[in-house]
Amino acid sequence: MELFQLRAGEEFIRLGQVLKAVGLVETGAEAKEVIQEGMVSVNGETETRRGRKLYKGDTVSYEGKELEIG
Repeated sequence: MELFQLRAGEEFIRLGQVLKAVGLVETGAEAKEVIQEGMVSVNGETETRRGRKLYKGDTVSYEGKELEIG
């Protein structure tokens, strides 16, 4: 599992932003598409909201890759 570290002072990051930041998708449009198609899960449950806020301890799964928000 890969760790994605929030920046100092950040409380959360949105799901679409983290997928793009770590290179799992190339564009925001691609992030929107894969999320809306139900291909991404957060904490083990399918998530279809691109704007879902992720906090420390949350996990994201997409195409067999897992991230933990830290």
